[in-house]
Amino acid sequence: MNEAVLTPVLDWLDLAGVAIFALTGALVAAKERQTLVTLCFFALVTGVGGGTIRDLLIEAPVFWIADPWVAPICLGIALFSWFTPTRWVEGRFLSIADGLGLAAYAVLGTAKALEYGVPPVAAFMMGVVTGCAGGIIRDVLAGRPSILMRPELYVTAAALSASLTVLGDIAGIERWWAWIAATAAGFGLRLAAIRWNLSLPAYGEANGSDQSSP
Repeated sequence: MNEAVLTPVLDWLDLAGVAIFALTGALVAAKERQTLVTLCFFALVTGVGGGTIRDLLIEAPVFWIADPWVAPICLGIALFSWFTPTRWVEGRFLSIADGLGLAAYAVLGTAKALEYGVPPVAAFMMGVVTGCAGGIIRDVLAGRPSILMRPELYVTAAALSASLTVLGDIAGIERWWAWIAATAAGFGLRLAAIRWNLSLPAYGEANGSDQSSP
């Protein structure tokens, strides 16, 4: 990581997001009864996917190439998942873990983009991309319906975390508190969406159009 730009808080947030997303990737592969090699691949791709796209877009050094911890963390998570019975993580655990990674990574992506001088709206978009891309890549590789195509709020939760990060920066709020609040808000919204199946109106519901008409 670029120590001249990133703070220790962002470093830890980055590693936490990588670990959580790597766990969701490895668990998806485990539930599909794949090999350990496949678990490692899913953990790595899911863990670093969103951050890699972000860094390429903002022209920053790709964070996990020079960081000595990221790849070992992903591989360690895959090994942990290999020895973890899937019944321990069935149900909503995977969605909850993914939601935490989503919020943390959205905050990280936004904050890093701002530190690199990206304008606020573009930084907001980088946060959304960072939070969502890893999960999308994971689902596509696993042949599952993308999380984007499910009804409950997902991108909206990432957008909430990213927008609060930008607003906190504009308002001059202490970064630690802004990042913590933004992560908690996005995670809370995602948990509410999982618990109560919250969703935005679909096309046709919002404008009253008849989808069955030619």
